[in-house]
Amino acid sequence: MRVALKLSSLIVLLLLPIPDWASRHTPKSDDPGPPELLLEGGRKLTYERSFGSEREVKPKRGFWNRLVDFVAGEPEFRNLVRPYSIATDSRGRIIVTDPGAAGVHIFDFAQQKYKFLQRRDKGKDSMLVPQCVAVDAQDNIYVTDSESGKIFVFDSGGKYERAIGSLKGGEGYFKRPTGIAVDSAAQRIYVTDTLRNKVFMMDMQGSILQTIGKNGAGEAEFNFPTELRLDGQNLIVVDAMNFRIQVLDQSGSFRYAIGSIGDSSGSMFRPKGIGVDSEGDLYIVDGLWGVVQVFNRQGDLLYYFGKRGMHAGEFQLPTGLFIDHDDRIFVVDSFNRRIQVFHYFGLKKPAKEGM
Repeated sequence: MRVALKLSSLIVLLLLPIPDWASRHTPKSDDPGPPELLLEGGRKLTYERSFGSEREVKPKRGFWNRLVDFVAGEPEFRNLVRPYSIATDSRGRIIVTDPGAAGVHIFDFAQQKYKFLQRRDKGKDSMLVPQCVAVDAQDNIYVTDSESGKIFVFDSGGKYERAIGSLKGGEGYFKRPTGIAVDSAAQRIYVTDTLRNKVFMMDMQGSILQTIGKNGAGEAEFNFPTELRLDGQNLIVVDAMNFRIQVLDQSGSFRYAIGSIGDSSGSMFRPKGIGVDSEGDLYIVDGLWGVVQVFNRQGDLLYYFGKRGMHAGEFQLPTGLFIDHDDRIFVVDSFNRRIQVFHYFGLKKPAKEGM
């Protein structure tokens, strides 16, 4: 009898509305975000959503699950702590490095699944500070570790495969590997070594084939290079302390550069993540100003979006950026501990004849 009364009491409690104090201390999920940004020629940019927790991937918990949670306590969900870099794979999974959590989050909204990759206390191949991430054509995951000086490779299921750059004694042969890009067709891996002011080109086994660049402010010279992106035959490098983006060919020859130091539109102060949309325009995160600037290949500023803040569409120390095949733009809003998703709608491609 007592058990029945306790159970009925719990059910009543679960059906009661949430007290007002709880709603005041919970981030608003109904923030509509910024209005559509209408652009030249019928193009537009829309805000879609943000997320920052394993909880948002899992299906909504039913009544009996909530009843168990009330009795036994809610399950622990992993949250973004200090996210940095982002990529998506062929299955639409979203892969986020998190130096603050010493691991890598994999969000699979289509399958309502979540996985966390880490390698702690693994002897000489422990993953300490995962920095940037890339995937290859088979959805293998490549993660640079800025502290251990290595690249960690996981298969598409998240199983650890190997470390590139391991030397006897546990150290890596990179001083500070940061940006990474994989060319599956050419079987090449590109990685920036920020402290050496170089880009390394390697084969898939990690043997160095070529080094690109040196310290300086000239063409194909770098001052603390960080993020890296492949776009067709272009190798795009964030030349952070030269306050610019350099575009090279894949052999390292200079093509053009975008940006200069400043605090006005079109200038850069803390360039971070980079991406390229389906029309070839270049998106550059400025971590200090909290905006994403969009340039054409001639270096002209087309538009920008975002500002410093905590609301939807605003950023606090944004870092990584990735654009998928559908022109969805994923921005790592690091200090706000979330990923924000935007969608670019470009010019409609003409229909093929006979269709």
